[in-house]
Amino acid sequence: MKNLKKYSSSIKLLTYMKNKIYLLGWTMLIPILAWIAYFAHYSFTGHLYSIILTFFLMGSVLAAVYHSEIIAYRVGEPYGTLLLAFAITVIEASLIISIMLSAKGLETISLARDTVFAAVMIILTGIIGICIVVGSLRYKEQVFTLQGVSTALITLVAIIAFTLILPNYTTSHDKGEYTSVQLIFISITCLALYFGFTMVQTIRHRAFFIAPIPNKNDSDKDESEILPVKPTRKVMFFSIIFLVLCLGIVVLLAKYLSKDVDTLVVGAGAPKSLVGIIIAGIVLLPEGIAAIRAAYNNRLQTSLNLAFGSALASIGLSIPVIAVTSVMADFRMTLGIDIKSTLLLGLSLFIITISLATGRTNIMQGFVLISIFLLYLFTTLAP
Repeated sequence: MKNLKKYSSSIKLLTYMKNKIYLLGWTMLIPILAWIAYFAHYSFTGHLYSIILTFFLMGSVLAAVYHSEIIAYRVGEPYGTLLLAFAITVIEASLIISIMLSAKGLETISLARDTVFAAVMIILTGIIGICIVVGSLRYKEQVFTLQGVSTALITLVAIIAFTLILPNYTTSHDKGEYTSVQLIFISITCLALYFGFTMVQTIRHRAFFIAPIPNKNDSDKDESEILPVKPTRKVMFFSIIFLVLCLGIVVLLAKYLSKDVDTLVVGAGAPKSLVGIIIAGIVLLPEGIAAIRAAYNNRLQTSLNLAFGSALASIGLSIPVIAVTSVMADFRMTLGIDIKSTLLLGLSLFIITISLATGRTNIMQGFVLISIFLLYLFTTLAP
């Protein structure tokens, strides 16, 4: 019987590895074709061409997820999640800065605020909510290390207050805006908090961010728990190259398609803040998929590391980069959110703090978070 089990496990592992090899082929092909399609915009235009580019954009995002997971599995936790969070920040900051620099006047004065606020709401209520529901449906309850989550949460609350709420109460500039000196000071503070958190996560208290051992009854439920052999350095090297290619083409395609998105939003009569939500959704797609897959495989700790790491990077790294660029390029940037957004943000932080206060999750916590996310989307479309 034991030999039969070993044989069955070997077959499953071989099948799993074959699937991985198959996936590796399209994850290399899609970004290459995407680069070719992008440079073809000098010769082609039209709605059909935009649809093709959208297909390549989504394919490149999925390929970025795969390659980032290869690298993350090779380097181990929590370095893998930090790498993906950094990659997301590069995409987000590049998109916002390129769009703001190419626009005229006050068209994009609130783009950074809308995108960062959207990213925070998508992560805290959408991604974490879906992860909790997906994990709860399969395992009923999931566990995580409470110290790591609480450390990430207090850092995130402080950075959110500095960047999205405090600007509404300063008196040196118009409502919702910082002066150049204030922007630089807040940027330095956010960077210090983010790098302090990174040191805690990777060196001083690394154990806080490593998943506790799951229940043995849960770990034998599916062949998805069978992990492949660690990638070699050669495989990781190629994954790094293709991750850079994927991230680069995602930035270029998203910037190119942003004009179509803007036209579509204005044409539909929707608020301009919807553009920020769409940008944040594209940017967070790789992280969201990776987090949901981790929760499905009973690795909620990895999901939370990804979610909070992305949220912290989205504000703690993106805002300072955008702020310095705004000071150097002399364009205005408003950061303060309105009363409605402050209420939704406060509710989200309150609910997630209570939900993650015990080190265990259940399905109702996920449902509540998703309901807040849907309310956020609805009140954006129907303010």
